[in-house]
Amino acid sequence: MKHIQKLIAIFVIAILALIMEFGLHHPLWAQILITLTGAYLAFTMFVEMIKTLMSGKYGVDLLAITAIIATLSVGQYWAAMIILLMLVGGDTLEDYAAHKANSDLKSLLENSPQVAHRLNNKNNTTADIEIDDIQVGDWLLVKAREIVPADGHILKGSGFFDQSSLTGESKPIEKDLGDDVMSGSLNGDTVVIIQADKESKDSQYQRLITLVRESEAKPAHFVRMADRYAVPFTLIAYVIAGFAWFISKDPVRFAEVLVVASPCPLILAAPVALVAGMSRASRNGVIVKTGDVIEKLATAKTFAFDKTGTITRGTLSVDKVVPAVGIDQQELIKLSASVENNSNHILGRSLVGYAKDQRIPLKKANSVKEVTGNGIQAEVDGKIIKVGKSTFVTGATSELEQTQTAMFISINDQYAGYMTFTDRMRPEAKQTMNVLTQQHHARVMMLTGDQQETAEDIAQQAGISEIHAELLPDEKIKLIKNTPKDHRPVVMVGDGVNDAPALAEADVGIAMGAHGATAASETASAVILKDDLSRVEKAVEISEDTMKVARQSVMIGIAICTILMLIASFGVLPTLFGALLQEVVDTVSILWALRARHGHSKKAPTSGSHKIVFNS
Repeated sequence: MKHIQKLIAIFVIAILALIMEFGLHHPLWAQILITLTGAYLAFTMFVEMIKTLMSGKYGVDLLAITAIIATLSVGQYWAAMIILLMLVGGDTLEDYAAHKANSDLKSLLENSPQVAHRLNNKNNTTADIEIDDIQVGDWLLVKAREIVPADGHILKGSGFFDQSSLTGESKPIEKDLGDDVMSGSLNGDTVVIIQADKESKDSQYQRLITLVRESEAKPAHFVRMADRYAVPFTLIAYVIAGFAWFISKDPVRFAEVLVVASPCPLILAAPVALVAGMSRASRNGVIVKTGDVIEKLATAKTFAFDKTGTITRGTLSVDKVVPAVGIDQQELIKLSASVENNSNHILGRSLVGYAKDQRIPLKKANSVKEVTGNGIQAEVDGKIIKVGKSTFVTGATSELEQTQTAMFISINDQYAGYMTFTDRMRPEAKQTMNVLTQQHHARVMMLTGDQQETAEDIAQQAGISEIHAELLPDEKIKLIKNTPKDHRPVVMVGDGVNDAPALAEADVGIAMGAHGATAASETASAVILKDDLSRVEKAVEISEDTMKVARQSVMIGIAICTILMLIASFGVLPTLFGALLQEVVDTVSILWALRARHGHSKKAPTSGSHKIVFNS
């Protein structure tokens, strides 16, 4: 907004100057007006440049300031006006490009749900409430084409849910009875009733909005790429301009060269490319909070992954079903899942999901009684079914519970069998390891606090040969902190509250935010919205592509500017025409930088030493 107002002001001054010179035939007035305007803007740019230098950074504003002063000094005030329009117009164009590239993130804010329909299951009436008033356990009616207001699971109904704004997944996902639904998902053409598992402020969509606002509020450190090219580019420009002046003995030649020595490719191209890369990452289910994260991910050499909830699912699933003698296994699953379908216990939900996967139909349970921390009892087909701890089901303690997570079942107070649960490895983990190993020539290690036996089992499944188990949390933090310089930047990936310190310690912290802790998402510098480990490699791929486009756009701009400077040094480019050519250079650089919004080339294997550390 500020740049638009400044551009309008400069444009009005340019029109007034045109009227003065060509309408009123007072070129001196036009020159004075443009000179005063140019002097003021050059002074403000000089002040900003001093502040930049005092902060220990080097900017490229010196070229623009010199070009303005040089053209004004030799009486080429219309060329100076073109430069002023170019600089302010370039800033405005940058704002537009950044806004366009960032539109995917901002669309999340526009679709934020404001109202929920709370259902009174006793009299079957609904009442509209504010999103912030949703409580855990509330029954919520979600109408067709409405956005789900809070994280929950389906109690009644089924349908397709569009999760593209959250996960980048283009196809609607079918959800059935008992399935989890994320806030921010768009319901399809059916009405469903869900039970809120989290308050609105803790739900996925509101957390995502908080992250987006945080991303917009944080200053993005885009200047470092410009810094790398600013000094040599400035020196080249001054050498060519000085040599042209020396040979021609004409100070106008100095101004003609500097007019085409535009710093705009340096000032604009890298920021636009990085913001475009952030937008592309968001469409692929990864929120990147600042531009420098893109730079670090593109050159990362060490990746530290949490094990539980990152390499593994972080949720328990049925491992073994062991019926008692004379009990049919499928019947045992049907009866116990029918009872657990009335419970919110994590093992119960896992069992119901397992029965659904096995296509085992559930039966209606009556007289449901849940004993918190022990188990649940209900009547199914006239039989009293108990499911839970061994003491609750059989009245005796089982040694099995000391070594494994287990659930016991009885039918009419007669022991019927048990089930064990385990945390399984993510199905995409092995493929992700293969991609990292094959394409990035990565060294893969597992660092975990788990016992050696458990670590070896997961490592074997994931194809990881180097294992370090039974580590304390501070030992993991110390390992990240003491990573040698030649193995940096360090990327840490985690999902739980316990991962937050390690995420903060790493150069880049990536949180698995689909089911992870809020603390991890807030601490991390990037958040993976889809529960998919392969998005880490995708984020690296996008970052590498983005930095490649950013470098290309900068180098294309510099190359064109250098050619124009050499041409101008022979005196064949008048200052006014040279200033107009700069708009072409700026447009080419920015349009090329916007290519980072989309992937244009297939990722090729990269060389170099990468170290990947898996950390639980």
